[in-house]
Parts: sequence; structure tokens; C-alpha cells
Amino acid sequence: MIRDLMIGGASVEDMLALWASALREGKRRLRPLFTQERVAASAGQFLDALLGNEPRKTGWMRAEAAGDKGPWRQQALLGRGRWDADALRDIVRDHVVAHLGEADAVLVIDETGFLKQGKASCGVGRQYTGSAGKITNCQIGVFATYVSSKGHAFIDRALYLPKAWTSDAARLGAAHVPGTVSFATKPAMAAAMVKQAIAADVPFAWVAADSVYGVGEIEMTLRRAGKGYVLGVNSNHWFGSWSRERPMAGEAKDIAATLPADAWRTLSAGHGTKGERLYDWAYCPLADLDAAEYDAPVPGAWTRGLLIRRGIGDGELAYFSTWCPKDTPIETLIKVEGTRWRIEECFETAKNEFGLDHNETRSWHGWHRHVSLVMFAYALMAAVRYQANTMTPKKTAPASRPGSSAGRSRKSAVSL
Repeated sequence: MIRDLMIGGASVEDMLALWASALREGKRRLRPLFTQERVAASAGQFLDALLGNEPRKTGWMRAEAAGDKGPWRQQALLGRGRWDADALRDIVRDHVVAHLGEADAVLVIDETGFLKQGKASCGVGRQYTGSAGKITNCQIGVFATYVSSKGHAFIDRALYLPKAWTSDAARLGAAHVPGTVSFATKPAMAAAMVKQAIAADVPFAWVAADSVYGVGEIEMTLRRAGKGYVLGVNSNHWFGSWSRERPMAGEAKDIAATLPADAWRTLSAGHGTKGERLYDWAYCPLADLDAAEYDAPVPGAWTRGLLIRRGIGDGELAYFSTWCPKDTPIETLIKVEGTRWRIEECFETAKNEFGLDHNETRSWHGWHRHVSLVMFAYALMAAVRYQANTMTPKKTAPASRPGSSAGRSRKSAVSL
């Protein structure tokens, strides 16, 4: 793990010191969650195992790393123990904000699937997941990732319960789902996460999400909060313009088809693993509205618009509903939309490196506790990465020239 984070001006010694400090502080912040020292110690060992080099983070693997004879203490931590996973979620969020927070950050909402066998795991069912690209037996988790120029990390999560679960009291009871939990759509879950972040004074200016979350309650929540958004919508989503300069009305795909060639610009959605992610883009401002209409804390005119992305090679179109301060340039909207790939990076790293999908518990509490501990491990890594990236490289002595004496080299090193 440390070798993977060797970036910026950090040396191996720097990284070891940063990691040691981060782990000490992380375990210190975990301690108040537990009433017993032995349970707190198990949580610390769980965190150590998540950050270790073992490719699998199963209960047996974590137990072996902790020196236990079996996974029972690990299982007790996730299942039978009495501690609040939401309190840990809040610790994770505060840690991310303290280290990566910026006023113009983006909150990205998306989901991921956890493939399962059987019917007992909380929320499991045959449902579509992009992780597998098909309908399969799985759990679905909805996540919020915080993205700034300093880095990115999860700050919230929730387990989706299909109606087949929320309408079956016996099944809910067997999985220890709290009585206060009822059916919620994924967009409603996303809106709740946004409200939670706003209530906690998380600094962010934008929200980005795909078409699963792109309409309805989340839009009004963000308008009232004075936050901008770039939210994916389906091709048949209807848009209407109040502008006298370019009146338009109709489904997104029909509007795109009528745009002149000069409405499109080739711009980058950000730097990816293969270089700049270039697409053709068109932006249609539709209406200017006064933020006072929504009792928003940010006064002035805001623009409702339609952003369209077109693949350069295949011509594939994607559509986004936007809300932003008037005269916001298209480059800013594209940058916000481009942050969505960061949550995919979070999912990939969390599953491959931290065992996000290695949860062996079946209960509601077990899922949220496991996922929250993984989120904390990821947050620690993200903070260390940012600290390492901002360190100034240490100056080293120049190599000795042939014929020069060792004494002169030492003197030169001292004089630097």
C-alpha cells in the first residue's frame, strides 16, 4: 500500500511516518464508538487488515492478520457488537472534509452492486447492477463521494431495500433491519444524502449523478440549498425554454438533433488513464430564474439548462439537466460532469484494495458497519495521499565527481 502511494515529494520514510500518524489518529477517533476496550481493539485490527496487503479481506484473512485463531471476534464486531455505524459514517465524513474540503467541491452520487448467493443477506435480490452489467442476485449500495482538487473519498452510504424486502416483516426482522426503515427509491436515498451533507455543513458547490438520480426531489433540494448540479437524464426527458433568443421545447434527443453544427465544441471532461477524455459538447441555457423563488441562500439569477455530450468516435449521446449561477461557462459544467468517474475509481479501489465487496455478514448492521470501516480506510488513504503529494522533496547531495574526496562530498552536502 505504501509503495502505491509513493507520489509527490514523499520518501519511504515520509510515507511510513504519515501512515503511522494517520493510523494512530484514526484509531483514536474510533475509540469513543465502543464501550469496551477489547471491541475497540478489534476495530483497530480490522482497520489494520483492510490497509494490509492481503488481496482478500475475508473474516478468516482478517483474523489471521490480527493473530486470532478464527474470525469470531471479527464477526462479533460487525454483527453482535453494540455500536453505531452512522456515528462512524459521520467520523469518516468529518475526516474527509478536514483533509480534502474545498468550497467548490462536487458531491457525486452513484451505486454499486455486491454479488451474493442465497436469499438471506439483507437487501439481496435479483436486480440490475452495473457492476455485473446485468440482472443478477445482488445487494445494491448507494454512495456519495466527495471530490475536490485535493482528492476524493466516500462520505455516505446506504443499503437499498427492494419492495420485496420492505413488504416482508419477517424477512426484515431476520436481518435486524430497524423498525424506522421503510421503502425508499434510489433518488430519495440520494436526496437524503445531500440533505445530510448540507445539514453537516459539508463544503461543496455542485452535485453530479447519472440518470437514475437526475430528476425529482434532488433537484428541488439543491435549488433550495443554493447548490449547482449536473444530473444525467434519459433521452426522452422533456425540456422547455423561456428564452426569446433561442426558444426550444421537446425531448432531449429531439433538441440535440436540431442543433446546428456550430453549437458543438470539442472539450475535455478531464484527464483519464489514457489522456484527455475528449467529447463533443453542446450547452443550451433554457431559463434564468431568481434564486429567491426557492428561498436559496445564494441570491441572484440562476440558469436552468441542458448539457449534451456526444462521443467523438461513436456519436453516442448523453444528456444532463443543469442548474448553475447565470453565465457559468460550459467548461465548468463539463468539469463537474467529468468528476463522476471519480466515484467509479472509488468503487474499484475499495473493492480491489480494501475488501468493500468481501462482507460476509447478512444483517443490516453488518453491511453498514463493514462498509463504514472500509470507507474510513479509504478516507485515511486519501488524506495521506494528499499530504504526500504536497510535501516538498528533500534536497540531496550531488553525486561525487571522479577524483573528488569523500571529505569534499560531505562538505558539499552540508552546504546545500
